Amino acid sequence: MDTKVLSSGVQYSSLPDSYIRPESERPRLSEVTQCEDVPIIDLGSQNRTQIVHQIGDACKSYGFFQVINHGVPLEAVKEMAEVAFEFFKLPVEEKLKLYSDDPSKTMRLSTSFNVNKEAVHNWRDYLRLHCYPLDKYVPEWPSTPSSFKEIVGNYCKEVRELGFRIQEYISESLGLEKDYIKNVLGEQGQHMAVNYYPPCPEPELTYGLPGHTDPNALTILLQDLEVTGLQVLKDGKWLAVNPHPDAFVINIGDQLQALSNGIYKSVWHRAVVNVEKPRLSVASFLCPYDEALISPAQPLTENGSGAVYRGFTYAEYYKKFWSRDLEKEHCLELFKSK
Repeated sequence: MDTKVLSSGVQYSSLPDSYIRPESERPRLSEVTQCEDVPIIDLGSQNRTQIVHQIGDACKSYGFFQVINHGVPLEAVKEMAEVAFEFFKLPVEEKLKLYSDDPSKTMRLSTSFNVNKEAVHNWRDYLRLHCYPLDKYVPEWPSTPSSFKEIVGNYCKEVRELGFRIQEYISESLGLEKDYIKNVLGEQGQHMAVNYYPPCPEPELTYGLPGHTDPNALTILLQDLEVTGLQVLKDGKWLAVNPHPDAFVINIGDQLQALSNGIYKSVWHRAVVNVEKPRLSVASFLCPYDEALISPAQPLTENGSGAVYRGFTYAEYYKKFWSRDLEKEHCLELFKSK
């Protein structure tokens, strides 16, 4: 491959060798079924107790859920998706000015997941942005399309507020004070991955992203309404999660699994690709501040179960996460209490 990114305008008639998974690791798309009972939670409901209960059930049983009537203006969502597509349609030489495979960079266009560490690549390009505080990071964001900074900055603010509301519901669902999680996580970082999965000549041989959990606290995912691709692992089976109009997918990340003492599960999920159409998704990640001490909430360790995980700082966790290949065992396993 001559170019560093897939979104170069080149049409591939077959999958380059560096993307082909060994047979045992392929997605087996014919065996995947629809997730028929995805929890869809109406945040516009006046019944807070019901919302809290539904979120608790979803976090225990699934590790993810979808939210509707979430309060993020639909116009802001539509503009975010449009400007993201515009960015990936830019000439490849324009995009490559932003290219880097250094995970420590706070703004970069890259490809796959961790190009320098992985054995097989993934059929994805992505734009990674740090988003909080905005006044610190917006100046380094792409200046084309010209509306990018304003639209994405506005979207980031809205999504952050939604994430905080959901963290309150999750705290309450665990029987904790509503601000418990926010207080532990401190002044939360916020990152975004704008993912672009080009049409793929042989989707059954590769992934957009292989199965993984998210290392952060909470992920708010905007799915492409036209093209499916998100799959989640439930009871040992991969299930396809169809996009729901005007909804966000909310994923529980590793930090909330640790804080909940393993009661809530960080969801294993993956992205598959397709032959016909490009797919876009926008993942917003809320993260503890680096020195936040993550450990199971004390009230959740008092029924004789003890703490499943030892205390660790988020900086320690994140460093470990990025030092490995994405699909190795769950990073959280390395932090279990002895």
